[in-house]
Amino acid sequence: MTEPCEPLLRVENLTRRFPGVVALNDVSLAVAPGEVHVLLGENGAGKSTLIKILAGVQPPSSGQMMLEGRPVSFASPREAKEAGVSTVFQELSLVPTLTVTENLFLGRLPTRGGLVTRRGLPALAKEALDRVGAEVRLDARVGSLPRSAQQLVEIAKGLMGSAKLLILDEPTASLGDRESDQLLALVKKLSAEGVSVIYITHRLKEIAQIGHRVTVLRDGNYVGGLGPDDEIHDNNRLVELMTGRKPEKLYPRSPRSTGEERLVLQELHAAPDVNGVTMEFRAGEIVGIAGLLGSGKSSVGQACFGLSRVTGGKVVIDGTEVTRITPTMALRRGLVYYPSDRKRQGLALVRPMYANITLGSLGPAGVARFGMVNRRKEQATARAHVKRVNIRPGDVNRRAELFSGGNQQKAVLARGLLHDADIHIFDEPTVGIDVNAKADVYRVMDDLAQAGKAVVLISSDLPEILGMSDRVYVMHDGRVAAHLEGEAITEGSVLASFFGSKTNDREIKV
Repeated sequence: MTEPCEPLLRVENLTRRFPGVVALNDVSLAVAPGEVHVLLGENGAGKSTLIKILAGVQPPSSGQMMLEGRPVSFASPREAKEAGVSTVFQELSLVPTLTVTENLFLGRLPTRGGLVTRRGLPALAKEALDRVGAEVRLDARVGSLPRSAQQLVEIAKGLMGSAKLLILDEPTASLGDRESDQLLALVKKLSAEGVSVIYITHRLKEIAQIGHRVTVLRDGNYVGGLGPDDEIHDNNRLVELMTGRKPEKLYPRSPRSTGEERLVLQELHAAPDVNGVTMEFRAGEIVGIAGLLGSGKSSVGQACFGLSRVTGGKVVIDGTEVTRITPTMALRRGLVYYPSDRKRQGLALVRPMYANITLGSLGPAGVARFGMVNRRKEQATARAHVKRVNIRPGDVNRRAELFSGGNQQKAVLARGLLHDADIHIFDEPTVGIDVNAKADVYRVMDDLAQAGKAVVLISSDLPEILGMSDRVYVMHDGRVAAHLEGEAITEGSVLASFFGSKTNDREIKV
């Protein structure tokens, strides 16, 4: 793609300072009309600060922004949107209790004589939804929609009006492969229509699919990028730019031996979408559970931990059937579950890091006795686990909300490691975290398997399923569509089973 003489957006020497911290330092970039410009970097690299400035959420300390050749400065997101810059943040701005139509026009409902007039809104709403291919009812409550549909509604909302530049912050982070492909197709469509897109992602495979140009930030600085004439799918080069070092092997595989059965599921039925699942998990191995959104894979892990209601079948832990399982009972029997939504299910964000690490684990951590907590010992224990899982910065008194997503995820891991558990179930453990944080998570999983623990990896990320798993169960429509081992664990066989089909009997064991 050839950049025109005048970019749609030009950022020159943009800097943002906070007390004691330079979050963004002298960053410049240009975005051409119709270009998909990928913004890449680890958590804490400065990406969020940059897009907040572009969106009018924060002012720059210095530097200049030019939109269509004219200097601009946005005092609010409304000003940015009126100028044609619309941002869809990772945390959606939709109101769950309102309808789709009400969300689309939230904050800009047309009025007449001081009263809101709804005439013509359904037609405008349908037009906006049709543009992004969202097949949802206009009167549906947004909170009742799946995440993928909510994402499309948010994008439709952002494109309403005269949007010239759309900023998408990790739009596929919580989507499965099929939903992600649909969203990427939408980005291509918008680009072809002339809409410029700044696209933030941690999924390197998406860059070659939609990107025209890549800008990489590290520690608030511009460190390089790849243009239209470069090999933008050179993942090794991108990882090196992001981390500042040569890429290491991402998926570790230490020598280990498979032991006895730790967890067995026999014809398990569980709400809302597990329909007769049989699986086994042994000591010393990592077993992947793959599948599309709605396949039931996450519900399997939740049922084992007592978060989803078991309606039939058996859950057997270390040879003993467990009935009416609860999280407390699961922990006592040596089973730990790491939830997929770290912010809503895993952390108390306003509490300090040490309290999050020991949350619900004061007994196993050995810091409580007779109902009294030894705060000094609690913090010392937290510091030891901060070092174990490589949380940065290592300040255990800092509030959890001030850490990056990757370090928040590692805090959830640290809490689970306080338990002397033989079974560890990881549900989407690397959603929305950077390459280095992923490597730390994978190292913890590998260490557990090498120590003889049974590790279950539930994931929508196909490369990590292929890279980390000794065996793989693929789920479709609440059932096991395939059981893969050894050389049968291939991209083709897993993808085929996503849709309930099989490649051949040699590759797939059911």
